[in-house]
Amino acid sequence: MTNGTAAPTDLDARLEAHRTELTGYCYRMLGSSFEAEDAVQDTMIRAWRSYDKFEGRSSLRSWLYRIATNVCLDMLTAGNKRARPMDLTESTPLARAALSPRPDNTWLEPVPDARVLPTTDDPAEAAVAKESVRLAFMAALQRLPAKQRAVLILREVLAWKAGEVAELLDTSVASVNSALQRARATLAERQEPGAAAAVSDPLDEDQQKLLDRYVAAFEGYDMTALTALLHEDAVMTMPPFDLWLTGVRDITGFMTTLGAPCAGSRLVPVQVNGLPGFAQYKPDPEGGGGFTPWAVQVLEISDGRITGFHCFLDTKRWFPLFGLPLHLEAETDQVEEGA
Repeated sequence: MTNGTAAPTDLDARLEAHRTELTGYCYRMLGSSFEAEDAVQDTMIRAWRSYDKFEGRSSLRSWLYRIATNVCLDMLTAGNKRARPMDLTESTPLARAALSPRPDNTWLEPVPDARVLPTTDDPAEAAVAKESVRLAFMAALQRLPAKQRAVLILREVLAWKAGEVAELLDTSVASVNSALQRARATLAERQEPGAAAAVSDPLDEDQQKLLDRYVAAFEGYDMTALTALLHEDAVMTMPPFDLWLTGVRDITGFMTTLGAPCAGSRLVPVQVNGLPGFAQYKPDPEGGGGFTPWAVQVLEISDGRITGFHCFLDTKRWFPLFGLPLHLEAETDQVEEGA
């Protein structure tokens, strides 16, 4: 190696120090937690293989972001834009509710906070990072062309200077500023459902009480109590199904009809997409006792009510990602999130 002859173990450590922030960047670019991890792994391999060509004109961090951006742009050339159910279909009345799955690559995916949010002592920086992985913002990013997406993330989320972004993308400052202006205009054209979600970090006392009441209502399958917690225009989604429901009556009606097997579920707290969430385990349908995974729930909160109730059902993928067991014993009171 030509640049200070970094030992392989030293280089490994230096690259790994950037893994979490790079995963967050790639996740914002791609909308998929698994594709983001693949992109970062590809970035690390490319960096290792070409380190002898790294001349140190930029920082190692900037160089890694350049590689990661190119990896993501290559992955996005197919044009696939991840979405939420409300981005694809109209809300379905409960009377016409049908569970129609779509392929995995259709959906915007959840991600554990620990995988994408680097540790920081700056509360403002931490708040921006959490807001930038929330489902509504992620859905908005998916509406942008790939290069506009990169510019917006680098400038608005990561606070890079226009000149730094221009150098990374091999373009001019004027081009970067123009792309940022167009990206902002696109996001301003439509208010994404869930964009108004307001969750403090850490949760304030009222929000924590709301969550405690939600757990009691859901585990008790008490629709009267749940009704008091949901905003009248609350939205419920259930990827991989494209069905989504609006309003308390349809949500609670679904839960007591098609969703009735969820009665008696247990909820385990998780930190997901900068929002409060729960791993939902429902009673083992095989009758063997205990509980089996059913969904990762992501909750959006605004003005003291739950406005979004998003259930990601592909548990064979999500529970291992969050470090959660695939079976919960009946006597278990608490599971600590492993992610």
